[in-house]
Amino acid sequence: MTVTWSTGAIRLLLTHGDDRPVSLLSLRPDGPVEGIGVPLVEVQAVGHGRFPGSHRYADTTIGARLRYRSHTASADELRVVQHDPGSGLVVTSVFQGVAGVPAVRTWTEVAVEGEPVHLQAVTSLSTGAFLVDAGRSVDEVDLVHADSDWVAESRWHRTPLREAGLVAMDPTVHHHASRSRFALTSRSSWSTGEHLPTGVLVARDDSWALAWQIEHNGAWHFEVGETVAGAYLALLGPSDGEHQWGRVVSAGNGFTTVPVSVAVVAGGVDEAFGALTRQRRATLRNRRAPELPVVFNDYMNTLMGDPTTEKLLPLIDAAAAVGADYFCVDAGWYDEDGEWWDSVGEWRPSRTRFPGGFGEVADRIRERGMVPGIWLEPEVVGVRSALARSLPDEAFFRRQGARVGEHGRFHLDFRHPEAVRHVDEVVDRLVGEFGIGYLKLDYNIMPGAGTDVGGLAPGEGLLGHNRAHLAWLDALLARHPGLLLENCASGAMRMDYAMLSRLHLQSTSDQQNPLLYPPIAAAAPASVLPEQAGNWAYAQPGMTPSEAAFTLATGVLGRLYLAGRVDLMDEGQRALVREAVSVHKGLRPEVATSVPFWPLGLTDRTGPWVAQGLRAAANSYVTAWRLPDAPPSADLPVPHLRGQDATVSPVFPVTSPEWAFEWDAARGVLRATHAGAGPSAVVVRLAA
Repeated sequence: MTVTWSTGAIRLLLTHGDDRPVSLLSLRPDGPVEGIGVPLVEVQAVGHGRFPGSHRYADTTIGARLRYRSHTASADELRVVQHDPGSGLVVTSVFQGVAGVPAVRTWTEVAVEGEPVHLQAVTSLSTGAFLVDAGRSVDEVDLVHADSDWVAESRWHRTPLREAGLVAMDPTVHHHASRSRFALTSRSSWSTGEHLPTGVLVARDDSWALAWQIEHNGAWHFEVGETVAGAYLALLGPSDGEHQWGRVVSAGNGFTTVPVSVAVVAGGVDEAFGALTRQRRATLRNRRAPELPVVFNDYMNTLMGDPTTEKLLPLIDAAAAVGADYFCVDAGWYDEDGEWWDSVGEWRPSRTRFPGGFGEVADRIRERGMVPGIWLEPEVVGVRSALARSLPDEAFFRRQGARVGEHGRFHLDFRHPEAVRHVDEVVDRLVGEFGIGYLKLDYNIMPGAGTDVGGLAPGEGLLGHNRAHLAWLDALLARHPGLLLENCASGAMRMDYAMLSRLHLQSTSDQQNPLLYPPIAAAAPASVLPEQAGNWAYAQPGMTPSEAAFTLATGVLGRLYLAGRVDLMDEGQRALVREAVSVHKGLRPEVATSVPFWPLGLTDRTGPWVAQGLRAAANSYVTAWRLPDAPPSADLPVPHLRGQDATVSPVFPVTSPEWAFEWDAARGVLRATHAGAGPSAVVVRLAA
């Protein structure tokens, strides 16, 4: 028996029977019409384990016992209900889609009919459709996945599944399939602090791909493995084994997993991330600020957390002169004595840094035609802050009766009304008193497994805070709809689409060395919409024109995020910054509708040339960075323009005499040549 549902660009084929659970067999619009796959939902619960036993989120006894009960469908949603008579659990798989987008968003809702059940893990999705749709075996499929770290974000790898960990063995001899797997897990609340919650399973010949992202601002897990029913991909939020999570469900008290998005496409890695890009745009909750304003931030390689009125006023004037739309005063604005790290929490402007009051700075920003912004880390309170003594213990993360402390800070628990009241008062005061229109929301600590306040498992306490944090952001934007919010967590340590579906801008790194930034900026569109990818561009007075163009070009095809001592530049130096801002503003409509591609490949890139492109409706764009000691020329494939005559022209710097370009239409290859000796970068347009 089958259930089919389609939004046009994607079609779900689900199969089930009296003797087997529902399986998601195919996501391909022209896929098969029947077959048997792995269980759609896997549930691990106390007293109901796995068979055979393993570390994996497969072969659960509840998952195997689930049986189809009903389904309902509309143009944009499918709900499939299953029941396990052994435990009394009722699970509902929800799929949502948008017409024309080759992707769905899905999650699992769990209820119980009968006695309470202690959940230990529930998949948001489990499927083996990637093999069915690709028409390939495990031996012919690669996994694309990414590591990430502070100032070393978004390092992508492509690995054959057999080498990644799906060990070939003889299941007929051993009576069951291998228990091996490839698994990635986040820990604590930095959702992208070690690995990215995004991946692709791609046929080795790049003929078909399935991509996914787990949309959660906390703990998650994904794995690929094999069972006797076939290979599977399992996507989860927190679990007992990895994250100390558990949840008791009872009548009227159910559980909903974190959402995930999956996309399918005929093609390879570039096409897969193009499909995810379209899904990200389709699922944005906050569509504010289509103009994509240029933000100048006073921190990176500029004031570095040491703002004063004296330093800021000339910097504000210079930022306005080069075309910035917003000016953000970053960390340090609350600091009285240089010992602020463990005393923050009240978020009141320093009297010593701003003798005439912070209002003088905010007024100057507005007088220069910009919107004032400010840095804020709302989820923490320094251990020396008076607020640490005035708020109740229950407003903080706690373990075994003691507050969780990390790096001189306590962590607020947004499930508690006093914590939310405090951060609401802070934001309302900043907006009302100083006309703040932009908040850079930072997050520089991790609270470990979570909080056990209320007798909960620590991972369940963390999940509760994660969800309360999202609810706080939704309420904040409803209360201040004109406010723009930046997502920052020590750069990009919480770069997920639970956050980015709500917020406007993502800082892609804290990387201060401009020569190390290009691989990070180039890889960012695999995780972030191009129009949200805030790539720092921090030209300095001491740089040569080529060096300044190098760092400015890094931001042009994303969301140009300005910094640097523009106040100390001469007019010629400032003119180059102004040119980058002007070019970027002219490209914003195309950036906001484009999909990314990588001429030199996204994965396993360590070469001296870096390249990243955007494919818009009428034009394609490529940023090429030539790093130190690189050969003078590089061949940059642009496969979607193969066989077409393309006109190649530099757009930044507009005058690029050291650069030359040759277009080979037959091969679809752009040859870029740089005649200079040092590092350089250029942004070019290819118009077919």
